[in-house]
Amino acid sequence: MQTDTIVLGAGIVGISVALHLQKAGRSVLLVDKRSPGQETSYGNAGLIQREGVYPYGFPHDFGALIRYAMNNTIDAHYHWNAIPKLAPFLWSYWMHSRASQHEAIAHKYATLIEHCVSEHDALAQEAGATNLLRRKGWMKVFRTAAQQDARLAEAARWNRDFGLNYRALDVATLRSEEPHLDQSLIGGLHWTDPVTVVDPLGLSKAYVARFEELGGKLALGDAGTLVQDAAGWSVTLTDGTKAQAKDAVVALGPWADVVTTKLGYHLPLAVKRGYHMHYKAQGNAVLNHPVLDTERGYFLAPMLQGIRLTTGAEFADRDAPKTPVQLARAEPIARTLFPLGERVDAEPWLGRRPCTPDMMPIIGPAPKHKNLWFSIGHAHHGLTLAAVTGRMIAEMVTGQKVFVDPTPFSAARFG
Repeated sequence: MQTDTIVLGAGIVGISVALHLQKAGRSVLLVDKRSPGQETSYGNAGLIQREGVYPYGFPHDFGALIRYAMNNTIDAHYHWNAIPKLAPFLWSYWMHSRASQHEAIAHKYATLIEHCVSEHDALAQEAGATNLLRRKGWMKVFRTAAQQDARLAEAARWNRDFGLNYRALDVATLRSEEPHLDQSLIGGLHWTDPVTVVDPLGLSKAYVARFEELGGKLALGDAGTLVQDAAGWSVTLTDGTKAQAKDAVVALGPWADVVTTKLGYHLPLAVKRGYHMHYKAQGNAVLNHPVLDTERGYFLAPMLQGIRLTTGAEFADRDAPKTPVQLARAEPIARTLFPLGERVDAEPWLGRRPCTPDMMPIIGPAPKHKNLWFSIGHAHHGLTLAAVTGRMIAEMVTGQKVFVDPTPFSAARFG
């Protein structure tokens, strides 16, 4: 099978890359071991985070570090046996998260974030999926004045530095807009610029359907079979046929090392794991916005499947068995925040976020190989940045002027 471009990885990032390349006139084969959107892209909080100019850093607050060291929190959990392997990544992550470093990263990262809503809007409109988008933003809710004051002061700085819009919610306003939340909450912060997605898998499927309408092809295959040959790149599909193309794009999320390591790239990629569970709401209770319980570190998001409870980060080997202890810790507390009913899912969902120590994705050409491209390392913002990344990669592959400067996101920054 001959095509112009092979895209490896059918998560939301790979799907967006494939769709943009197909729109640009390239014939594209999208290859994965599973159906599109079934892995990490399935289980996110459904946020297109226009406010997310500061990627999630490693806390430097002494109190938070003590809490994490006890390994009994909702927002972070780790497997002891994974720490030796993760230690170099965690040290580099810690260093990049220092205030001055984090601020410098944010100003680079913001060049991607500022386009996240407009680029998804364009694809969703074309794919007939605007019904899956909600324009209510999302909320942080507070139990203590100290946390409320700190987060509102931070929002004011971000508004000044990046033009991000928010509302400070007093008790009366919060209760009016979210009447079924815990009445002991003292207020909230409403980020109004982000868009939320009520069915992330549905959005992935809609983008795939548009990709196929334009002539794009899907295939099952093992990315580990990718090799460079006289024609460019080839990969062996599950049915035994070989697909060949001039260009190949690696968009494999947490499985990128299947290709990159074999080709001689030692990128500092790690995985943060996370869990979710869906619930029915009790009685006539309604959750109008996605909500972060700021002090406790879990998230509730209204989805078509039910109310989705998501946890923070689990540091573990990528393929280790599920250990959904954070869900077990969060669920009883979440039930006091909002009247959750019975569980909808048979078991907790586990996803894996692909992360770099400087918290920025790797977008652009592979330094050692011609016509090989990387689109990996999006961490917590795979959904947020998928459409932006897809357009950038398509513009680079086709030799167009790239609408966002890709230099800060080059793989070359890791040597």
